[in-house]
Amino acid sequence: MTLTRQFGPERLGRVPAERLMPQHHEAIEAFQQLRQTEIFGPFIPLLWSPEVMVRTAALGEYLRERSAFPPHLSEFMILIAARHWTQHYEWSLHCPIAISAGVDPQIVDAIAAGRRPAVMSEEQGILYDFCTELVTTRGVSDATYGRARAAFGEQGVVEAVVIVGYYSMLAMLLNTARTPPEPDGPTLQPLE
Repeated sequence: MTLTRQFGPERLGRVPAERLMPQHHEAIEAFQQLRQTEIFGPFIPLLWSPEVMVRTAALGEYLRERSAFPPHLSEFMILIAARHWTQHYEWSLHCPIAISAGVDPQIVDAIAAGRRPAVMSEEQGILYDFCTELVTTRGVSDATYGRARAAFGEQGVVEAVVIVGYYSMLAMLLNTARTPPEPDGPTLQPLE
């Protein structure tokens, strides 16, 4: 897939003002109350289905702000999902957030290149193996599951799957919508 094909022309942009129905306005208001900001990124195409947008925003808020994982681990998993889907918008948004949260830039570079980072914390190594196995094989082995469960408990296992699944869902939507990356944000090269 080439960058040109993915970036343009954009599909599923903003719902035109003349097509906004009461349910769109309610969804926008609910989003603004939840996130304290205007709709952005994946929520722009999601607004075409207002109730899905509101429910998706609520799940995303939980995963980023209150999940079983601290930001440096949740952002690490988000990067794995973004890389798997070669999702430029999510990468451009979350790469700087991940680094600010404490993910080593060398780890970010390795994930961007599609390589297993050479040096990671034990927690990152377990999550890397779990998340990459999940997205590449559509499941995890007993050994991988056992390491994740021992490190993070059952709640952690469930929330790791949901974080990767949530950002995979957004990646599929953003790739379909051809949502461009953040201006001047880092993007991904296709893997060979």
